[in-house]
Amino acid sequence: MQLYLVLTATSSLLSKTIKLYTKASYNHASIALTPNLDDLSSFGRKEMHNPFIGGFVTEDISHEFFLNARCTIYSCELSFEEYHQIKEQLDYFHQNKEQLRYNLLGLIALAVKIDYQRNHAFFCSEFIATILTDSGVYQFSKKPHMVTPQDLQNLKIFTHIYTGTISNYLLQIQKVKKPLIYEYA
Repeated sequence: MQLYLVLTATSSLLSKTIKLYTKASYNHASIALTPNLDDLSSFGRKEMHNPFIGGFVTEDISHEFFLNARCTIYSCELSFEEYHQIKEQLDYFHQNKEQLRYNLLGLIALAVKIDYQRNHAFFCSEFIATILTDSGVYQFSKKPHMVTPQDLQNLKIFTHIYTGTISNYLLQIQKVKKPLIYEYA
């Protein structure tokens, strides 16, 4: 059982602004439990064209916004128990998404290195750090709301599996999943 960490860099104005500040190649983090990323979850924009309305989302990677995005993808081997812990947490987030908010204030506080935590509000890497911590997969040396996408990228529990565009990754996954056809004489 695998957990997939997807770090992306889109061409949006917000993404470019964050990149200017952080100097990081990737500034958004998401997780999935399937290799085709059809369950890619994070905290981000709820509406593709409005970066200021955010919360818990299942990201639509078939949308042009994501298909052309540069990404790097990592995987982590999970035990049966860890997988189910993460699945339960994701189910909780799905069931309560209307009560959860995007933590823009926390993101700003993180940028200026202020320890500020909000209840029921997350930014992308804070969400993933919370999931990893609460499931017992990884214990951070800092609080989840102080974790950046770059911190996640550097975790030794993850193995790098791909760098490129999401559309090319999906093409590669489709090629791997094609069944072998044997002809018998």
